[in-house]
Amino acid sequence: MEEFAALTATQLAARIREGSVSPVEAVRASLERIEQLNPSVNAFVTVCADEALAHAREAERAVAAGAEPGPLHGVPIGVKDLDPVAGVRTTRGSRVFADDVPADTILCVDRLVRAGAIVVGKTNTPEFGFKATTDSALLGPASTPFNLAMNAGGSSGGSAAAVATGMVPLAQGSDAGGSLRVPGAFCGVFTMMTTFGRVAVPARPNAFRRLNPMVCYAPLARTVEDAVLGLDLMSGPHPRDPYSFPVTEPLADALSPSLTGMRIAYLPDLGGYPVEPEVEAAVRAALPVLKEAGAEVVEVDDFRLPVPHAELTTRWRRYLSLCHAESAEVSKAQGVDLLGEQGRDVDPAYLESVRTGAALDAVQFRLGDLVRTRVLDTFEDLFDAYDLVVSPVNCVAGIANDATRTTVGPTEVAGQPVDPFVGWSMTSPFNLIGSPAATVPVGRAANGVPIGMQFAARRHHDAAVVRGAAACQEHLPWKHLYEDLDPALTTR
Repeated sequence: MEEFAALTATQLAARIREGSVSPVEAVRASLERIEQLNPSVNAFVTVCADEALAHAREAERAVAAGAEPGPLHGVPIGVKDLDPVAGVRTTRGSRVFADDVPADTILCVDRLVRAGAIVVGKTNTPEFGFKATTDSALLGPASTPFNLAMNAGGSSGGSAAAVATGMVPLAQGSDAGGSLRVPGAFCGVFTMMTTFGRVAVPARPNAFRRLNPMVCYAPLARTVEDAVLGLDLMSGPHPRDPYSFPVTEPLADALSPSLTGMRIAYLPDLGGYPVEPEVEAAVRAALPVLKEAGAEVVEVDDFRLPVPHAELTTRWRRYLSLCHAESAEVSKAQGVDLLGEQGRDVDPAYLESVRTGAALDAVQFRLGDLVRTRVLDTFEDLFDAYDLVVSPVNCVAGIANDATRTTVGPTEVAGQPVDPFVGWSMTSPFNLIGSPAATVPVGRAANGVPIGMQFAARRHHDAAVVRGAAACQEHLPWKHLYEDLDPALTTR
């Protein structure tokens, strides 16, 4: 089991293709590791062992019959419990949907399955994915495996923890304001939000947030290569997603350890966020690695967000509230009235967001778009001079599980008040403008929680983000983060 856990998705798929490992062996090893480690981290909330083993046997028979295996043939994966997988319980982290079993699978996961991946279960998420920590009344908290008292982050926290512990080499997640990058940073794994529209999301009534112009779906993995493999498989247009577009060059082509010729702007506070000194110091210490890879790195002292970070977060929350209000309407079509009697079982903070979104009129929405445009213009001015922007991912070195039930996040960072939703993370500005952004591990805080560095680029320059991450992985390898992780899980 330990041998399988150490393999990347790319390595595991290669061994299955060459015949040295069978899909059944791979899936069984994943299920055994989930059984051993999941009670500590609560990454998986539904495990579909029988179904996964049945699919693994089918995959094994296909190999024996000489069929051409797909890029992920026989590789076990996890899927965020916010998103539907046909025939598998999908709770959305809510008691209201505790027993819901959808008939369809979200397209991005279906594309992975068509490439041979095998879903072994659903991963923990906060109720309706509405906050950047992973905890809910139904499912409980997901912990970062590096300190079980600390939260994995959200809302793709279960997927991040599952990958960090080697339960699966690849897990799917989504990001509307940092829901990939926040837990990716806290769990020490790589993940990347692509340019909005690169991964198609057809508008179907059985899933949430399908046409929100801030949401990206992507994999989380221990290596850049694995995540990029998954992203390339997920990418591409779909006629029922009007925002999607054709992809002409795979991101795998950008997997280079060289940054020669690239200019990188370092923004220690992304133009106005308060940051804990320990976090900023860890990211700053990684900058020489980028120079070693050939990049010119410039600390930009005079960059400022066009509005204070608190107001920017408020604007982002308005967009998220509209998304939540839309989701509530979708729920009505399924016979669930979240603002009615069934709302008594729903997190009050989520219902407040639903009501806020439902109360917004068209003029307020368009005025919010003016702020988004100002944010876009400010970053585009920066991208005129630099290929990449680098900053910390999160402003804090972790959030305790004890706090996640009573608040959606910290209200203060480095002595300054912040919005508890994402005022303590530097991720949401890039959702507002639809730019690609990623997190790579660059160190650990004194409490053991990993610290992430964020790479971001202008729209459609996803390859630049991949180059930055790949170079960081080559010159500052983070594989050592996972060494001796199992004893840490059993002794803390």
